[in-house]
Amino acid sequence: MQNILKNPKIYMSNILVTGSNGQLGSEIRFLEKDYKQYNFLFTDVKQLDITDKEAIQEFVNKNKINIIINCAAYTAVDKAEAEPELANNINNIAVVHLAEIAKSNKCKFIHVSTDYIFDGEAFKSYSEAHLPNPKNVYGKTKLDGELSLQRINPENSIIIRTSWVYSSFGNNFVKTMLKLGKERESLNVIDDQIGTPTYALDLAKTILEVIPKINNTEVELYHYSNEGVCCWYDFAKAIFEESKIKCKINPITTDKYPTAAKRPHFSLLNKNKIKSSFNIEIPYWKDSLFVCLDKIDSK
Repeated sequence: MQNILKNPKIYMSNILVTGSNGQLGSEIRFLEKDYKQYNFLFTDVKQLDITDKEAIQEFVNKNKINIIINCAAYTAVDKAEAEPELANNINNIAVVHLAEIAKSNKCKFIHVSTDYIFDGEAFKSYSEAHLPNPKNVYGKTKLDGELSLQRINPENSIIIRTSWVYSSFGNNFVKTMLKLGKERESLNVIDDQIGTPTYALDLAKTILEVIPKINNTEVELYHYSNEGVCCWYDFAKAIFEESKIKCKINPITTDKYPTAAKRPHFSLLNKNKIKSSFNIEIPYWKDSLFVCLDKIDSK
């Protein structure tokens, strides 16, 4: 685990990546070799407890951090209903600490949030101007983190909301479908929740590409997912077809698959702002899925 500054004189920027064992953090680590202008310091809870403000400040000072990418989050959506305090500590209180330290140390700050801050009752894709209205504890704590960051308002800070994240690293819907598809003859998958999958590698590339372009005095909100639209049933079908898995998929409605936390039925994100602000292109969700499946297959 890289957590010691190599040589502060030869690096343009020293980047603290929190939650580096998660999907997005792991993809940023995978890309490290392509961004030699940066000195990455990857941490997870064992290296840095982001609910401990003094620990963060000591780490930032010691390693001369000037960019923070916060990939850490409590993401167990159903479990959060029974653990609201723990979810709040990671998704909100930790963001308060990071934002205050980013402000006092003049660090750029990239914070990753979620489509679950919306209620899913819109009739068109959600832009950054839509009013949030989370339906579960996870979404509420993530929104509280956003609001805390906006209140503290460190310069050169952005929030990127994303959706349905998957990767060749960690546990996610793609890997679950691959496993169950090989074990069972049929599966029931929800077909009335609409959104777009996000390949964590695409998001990681975008974050690293936009860092030099971040220049704002007020916290800016952006939405990022892959292009296109689908439901979970469509997503599963694409996984099985590309992987040549014969398991039959049965479409079901959300009420047939009760969960502790309510999910938004519609959480399609409008990406026009991030594309125009940073002049980026976003891959189509199926194209990125096939890239990820090839990577998983090659492991």
